[in-house]
Amino acid sequence: MSELVERDRKVIWHPFTQEKTAPPPLPVKSARGTRLFLEDGREILDMACSWWVNVHGHAHPKIAKAIHRQAAEMEQVIFAGFTHEPAVRLAEKLLELLPRPLSRVFYSDNGSTAVEVALKMAWQYWRNQGHNGRRIFLAMQGGYHGDTFGAMAVGRTSGYYGPFDELLCEVVHLPFAPTWDGDTGASAREAVALRQIDAVLKRHGAEAAAFIAEPLVQGAGGMNFCRPEFLRGVCERMREYEIPVILDEVMTGFGRTGTMFAMERAGVTPDLVCLSKGLTAGFLPMAVTVATERIYEAFLGDTFYNCFSHGHSFTANPLGCAAGLASLELFEEERTLERINHIGEQNRAWLAEISKMPGVTRPRALGSLAAVTLGGEAGDYHDEIGSTVRAKCLERGMLVRPMGNVFYLMPPACATDEEMNRARNIATEVLREAAPMYAK
Repeated sequence: MSELVERDRKVIWHPFTQEKTAPPPLPVKSARGTRLFLEDGREILDMACSWWVNVHGHAHPKIAKAIHRQAAEMEQVIFAGFTHEPAVRLAEKLLELLPRPLSRVFYSDNGSTAVEVALKMAWQYWRNQGHNGRRIFLAMQGGYHGDTFGAMAVGRTSGYYGPFDELLCEVVHLPFAPTWDGDTGASAREAVALRQIDAVLKRHGAEAAAFIAEPLVQGAGGMNFCRPEFLRGVCERMREYEIPVILDEVMTGFGRTGTMFAMERAGVTPDLVCLSKGLTAGFLPMAVTVATERIYEAFLGDTFYNCFSHGHSFTANPLGCAAGLASLELFEEERTLERINHIGEQNRAWLAEISKMPGVTRPRALGSLAAVTLGGEAGDYHDEIGSTVRAKCLERGMLVRPMGNVFYLMPPACATDEEMNRARNIATEVLREAAPMYAK
């Protein structure tokens, strides 16, 4: 055990980790592109984008230089009563990319808080207008939206929050209609789900403060995909009941699905959208919640009582804004979306092959993301096969983070054909060993 790991074991409490049984953490010395360089000299291919944040890869020099320049000028300033050029410019750039009528950018620190902000905005939106009967939220079964209390409530069916259940606000969860490559039952499954949603709306539509969903891909809930027409059908129903739509694009935003935002593929414009993870390409914590002018105007008034009294110490941090601006420039300079879709085309061919293996089911791909399920359906996040597959991949020099029996690759856009071929070969070897136990 290295000296750094020994020191870590004395003072650190790691996230999503059972500290009593977990293997020692791997000491990373540096990172570049798709690769992590460990203290012992090993190189690890990062095929999880280090919790899905690295859009362009690790340590991209353009973003590093932008942060350096900004740090020499201004590192942080209170954002209540003040503003600064990087925050305004980043907001302007984001609004150029997002569909109208999204028009107001509220900064926060991470994906969970971006969701928390959206939920609070929706709740207060109704109360500012005197409608106190809008007292519940609607969310999709299996969705995951973060670890703060509101985010846990709308994501409670993802299986992560048992100890906190009695503390969470009231949420009605709607059926999700998953799909995958070669799925012939999608239309029938969607029809059943939409009928059930109609029944829920008939009972609770007038009580709903907002509806929240991850567009097209439920990330931490098991990489569950849905068709654009299903999401569109659900959102259209929300409009009929005047229920604000929140799209959580924390994972899907910034090219992950092959378009800048997943909502583009579905043709849906929300009332509120949550962005984080890829916003700064993994360099610094930052998030935004973007609202329509209609939502924003409901908070205007002559007293403090009507305003949105929410904020964070590092709101609109200039260093994070500089990173975000540099990242958006890279999308054009490096033709990032083209790279992502190229990876996606190769992934589909690979999935078609490995899905022939016993126990490998439900192949699905979108943008740079490729996933399969071991067995018929996604199981528990804590299924031991996930940790086994992760360990076997690490032995071969690749970082993945399976969710129970769901295996996926999520590379950064900078991944070369050679690196992706190596990643897929490693995955194929490991799945060939692990999957047969799930075969019927």
